[in-house]
Amino acid sequence: MIQVIASDLDGTLLDANHTVDAFTAQTLQQLEANGQRFVIATGRHYQDVRGIRDVLGIRAYLITSNGARVHDPDNNPIHAENVEPEFVRALCQPEFSSGTRLNLYLDDDWLIDAEDERLASLHQDSGFMYHVADLTRHSGEGVAKVLYVGDHEHLLLLEDKIRERFGDELYVTFSMPDCLEIMAPTVSKGHALTVVLGELRVPHEDCVAFGDGLNDKELLQTAGQPFLMGNANPKLVAQLPGVPQIGTNDEAAVAHHLRQLLL
Repeated sequence: MIQVIASDLDGTLLDANHTVDAFTAQTLQQLEANGQRFVIATGRHYQDVRGIRDVLGIRAYLITSNGARVHDPDNNPIHAENVEPEFVRALCQPEFSSGTRLNLYLDDDWLIDAEDERLASLHQDSGFMYHVADLTRHSGEGVAKVLYVGDHEHLLLLEDKIRERFGDELYVTFSMPDCLEIMAPTVSKGHALTVVLGELRVPHEDCVAFGDGLNDKELLQTAGQPFLMGNANPKLVAQLPGVPQIGTNDEAAVAHHLRQLLL
């Protein structure tokens, strides 16, 4: 029996404009009224996702920064892991950040090395915004996630460079083709989902999950009933050959599928 619904946001629960559509919000609210529990699992910042949860109108657990932060529906922190400061300081230097837009996610702040209107437009539902700072001088303390935004081919080369330098001391993944994300080595959406299911005392087999990006792999592997979006990254589809695909995020496929399963 499905007791918990876990979902990614961008490319999954949100539409192509990175916003919440009314049909999805109404569906989730109806399911919550029927007793379902929700988990939002995303690479986005906690403060940003709080606003999106408000638009959805549900009391969801929040897995943010790809699992580096977990909060309960009342915004109490229940899990946190940071990147080691010495690694953050290294990753903020031009040796790695050159050719990208560098971002740091802290508990209550989002720092960026220069203005970026496109990134600002992705947060219209929550209104959460970055602060420009000289990140080459950052102490590295309290950083949940390092994010590089740039051309995908350039980021692939950067990914290889980071893996060669740091090995398994960092968790490196793509949330979208133009977003390369760096967390502590034990961080993942899957590990964070295990934390939430433990809090709720719900077995993994009673959890359904939806995702589309490479950073959703562990989330889908953890849930007992995983589903890939029709618009999922082909690399993720290849890595999870047994996971069924549904429609696309622009078709509100998560909401439609949940209605078929539970309503």
